Amino acid sequence: MSSEAPTETSGHTFHPSLLREYDIRGLVGDTLFTEDARALGRAVGTKIRRNGGQRVVVGYDGRLSSPELEAALVAGILSSGAHVDRIGLGPTPMLYYAVHALDADGGVMVTGSHNPPDYNGFKLVIGKQAVFGEDIQELGRMAARGDFLQGHGEMEDHELLEAYVSRLLRDYKGSQQVKVAWDAGNGAAGVAMERLCEQLPGEHILLNQRIDGTFPAHHPDPTVAENLEELRRVVLDEGCDLGIAFDGDGDRIGAVDSRGRILWGDQLMLLLARDVLKAQPGATIIADVKASQILFDGIAEMGGQPLMWKTGHSLIKSKMQETGSPFAGEMSAHLFFADHFYGHDDALYAAVRLLSALETWGDSLAAFRESLPPVVNTPELRFPCPEDRKQAVIREVRERLEREGAAEVNAIDGVRVTEEGGWWLLRASNTQDVLVARCEARDESALARLRERLAEQVRLSGLELSEH
Repeated sequence: MSSEAPTETSGHTFHPSLLREYDIRGLVGDTLFTEDARALGRAVGTKIRRNGGQRVVVGYDGRLSSPELEAALVAGILSSGAHVDRIGLGPTPMLYYAVHALDADGGVMVTGSHNPPDYNGFKLVIGKQAVFGEDIQELGRMAARGDFLQGHGEMEDHELLEAYVSRLLRDYKGSQQVKVAWDAGNGAAGVAMERLCEQLPGEHILLNQRIDGTFPAHHPDPTVAENLEELRRVVLDEGCDLGIAFDGDGDRIGAVDSRGRILWGDQLMLLLARDVLKAQPGATIIADVKASQILFDGIAEMGGQPLMWKTGHSLIKSKMQETGSPFAGEMSAHLFFADHFYGHDDALYAAVRLLSALETWGDSLAAFRESLPPVVNTPELRFPCPEDRKQAVIREVRERLEREGAAEVNAIDGVRVTEEGGWWLLRASNTQDVLVARCEARDESALARLRERLAEQVRLSGLELSEH
């Protein structure tokens, strides 16, 4: 066992843009370097040992810079005296699984998620909890002070891919001979996706399953319609029942039906919530403030307790633990199952549950989509706002609306305003100097009216609503 005495070495200062709300992320060779990975490893190892733990799981995604960053991270953790369990290349959710399967005390995933190829970063778990917000900032302060334990940790390699895929399959309920197209986007989920499809019934067409950190096929973000074009074409050309896509590190899902129509995160949630509520009647189902009113109303109609919460995967996970919710999700297609699973976002697991839900639904994904009440909405609108004005603008808008008293205002995360014919949202981004807006209505005329109401409030605070 290593000494508990802190080192006497000088500290390490991270670039101020690296330490984000939910993760640590930067441009490799510009704001992110191997020494950052080493310092982070020392800080995480120290934090876990001071918490009474010892074992840290480390994994990495398919980006070209990931192996070098992983090696530096591991070296930093070992120098703190902690033990490293290396699981190698794979999707971020495999790391979350490994923390449970190995009963580790924390984990670090080297991943740039869905960002462009020249970005990379880290997602963190301490104990079994996601690390975000102030806890990330504290790791930065520890590094700046050089507040590290020192020692000589041990390292062990683990091959967990087959066990991980077996765990995903454990909750598959179905026998349909469906035809599915799958697109890994050359991201880190590719190999696990292949193994999964080998063991699922039906016919499976695999796209871009080769892990390639240059992402030659398309950008690995399935929440952007243009990145689903190849999948849509294959679904239509091959007569598939549906198509499923993953982001760069495998924690977000995309889906299209047999007619090539995209189902967004909140629409998928409504289908998935049916199965969860059958098993747990009256359960609390959480969705973020961007989600459609159709989702919240649908959960209530099925006897569930809908809970609108703040946007941010770490915030949603924390609220699930607080409320005992078995299922939650975001418009960004992070879907979290604590129903038979661990409560984290795993897009491969969500795909398994989606196929199972279609079996119990008894019809196609296209039929489910057609069963949804018709609404129209804007895409997510993002427009620049100085950091020191973001929260002030939200506060000004909320106060004006409260004085008017003409609309229902939910202020859990920005302002979500329900008016005749629909709702609109204005919130401050947690990660950028922008405000984020969205509107949803029953028809185009109501949508135009709501959008003008939003634009009017933004103008009263000295800003202009972007067209994009």
